Amino acid sequence: MSNRPYLDHLHSSHDLVTSYEATRAGFVALALEKNRRAAPYVAEARALQQAASVARTPYDLLTIQGIEAGLLTAAGLSDKALVHLQPEDKREAIEGLIRRFLEPAGARFVEELVFRFLLTRGDTLGGSMRNLGGALAQRKLARAIIATLKIAGIDYVWQHSKTRQWAHMTDEDSDIEYALRGLAWSNGGSQRTLIYNLKVPLTDSNVDICLFNMGPQEILRTRYRVAESYIALGELKGGIDPAGADEHWKTARSALERIRKAFSDKGLSPHTFFIGAAIESRMAGEIWAQLESGHLGNAANLNDDGQVASISRWLCNL
Repeated sequence: MSNRPYLDHLHSSHDLVTSYEATRAGFVALALEKNRRAAPYVAEARALQQAASVARTPYDLLTIQGIEAGLLTAAGLSDKALVHLQPEDKREAIEGLIRRFLEPAGARFVEELVFRFLLTRGDTLGGSMRNLGGALAQRKLARAIIATLKIAGIDYVWQHSKTRQWAHMTDEDSDIEYALRGLAWSNGGSQRTLIYNLKVPLTDSNVDICLFNMGPQEILRTRYRVAESYIALGELKGGIDPAGADEHWKTARSALERIRKAFSDKGLSPHTFFIGAAIESRMAGEIWAQLESGHLGNAANLNDDGQVASISRWLCNL
């Protein structure tokens, strides 16, 4: 394998720069994803409106079965908050909603109820949106790695992000990237495992992508503490807004420098790499300089399918 693998897909710093067309497409993708994530909340609001429409007065809502959770949400309580409330607390919250907001709305109290419900759900959605770019980036890279493994005829297992359970690949693997946290496969008889968003004990910080020379169960037993098991560590920045590009790179650059120092202190030098969606000319120059000097092992622009495919092959062949 070449000691300058980035040359397989990059010829200069200019190749790393995000084009206007890619930026525009990225914003559209974010908007579509926001709409997709909002769909369940809109459906819940419609169901609440339909159920509440039989009430003649705001206090009649208290007698309708099956809408308590909706009323509590409209009162401004999150799902996490509800765990800590007693029945009397919930009743008080709902009555407060009725007194302060629904009764003053008069005959339009159901409309006000739905509006209040969507306000709370909007906050919930807004929280999940903060790392939306990162989620989209993770999915795209995961799908590219899966494609690389499949065309090479290499079987893989994948880890579910919520259950942390590992499952074998199947012929029908569409959309698994929506729930994927890790991938594992065999490379020339050696085990490889890739994990997203891992707190690395050696650096005591979160790293976007870690590639190990161990299988999933062995890594779990070692609790990620064996420094020699790390083959590559990378930063993945999916934010598409050009205004935040430089800040994303500064954050990634500092994280990669901490990684290099922590492993160097152990006499180790795993590969480091950077993949970004928003890359401006100046930061592209800095990234290219780090590639040429050997500080970075590889880099790619997330919007360029050829670059993503190339860096995926590199990861799968390490």
